[in-house]
Amino acid sequence: QVQLVESGGALVQAGNSLRLSCAASGSPYIDIYTMAWYRQASGKQRQLVASITGGGTANYVDSVKGRFTISRDNAIDTMYQQMNNLEPENKAVYYCNLTAGAVAAYSPFGSWGEGPQVTVSS
Repeated sequence: QVQLVESGGALVQAGNSLRLSCAASGSPYIDIYTMAWYRQASGKQRQLVASITGGGTANYVDSVKGRFTISRDNAIDTMYQQMNNLEPENKAVYYCNLTAGAVAAYSPFGSWGEGPQVTVSS
């Protein structure tokens, strides 16, 4: 089973920045899987935020384009999400996971851990 350890959550003021990290382990194929960040706000369903293929092609939901940057370092099987100019609507628990292909066509198969809480004050 793939193990995923997220870190980097914090309480920040609106307009500030955070960088989330996701360290993956337990599979020799992590570098060819698509990795993705999800978030779940209180009382809401988990939703996709951004994804990145093994080759580095990134996709974002419209609400974070220009502010969030997803990246990965395949040498250490780690994915990052730089979040700039945070807004209160970005408050959520953030999770990372992996898919065998495009997130629109494949379901995440890693275990959902205790993702970091991002809280943004107004």
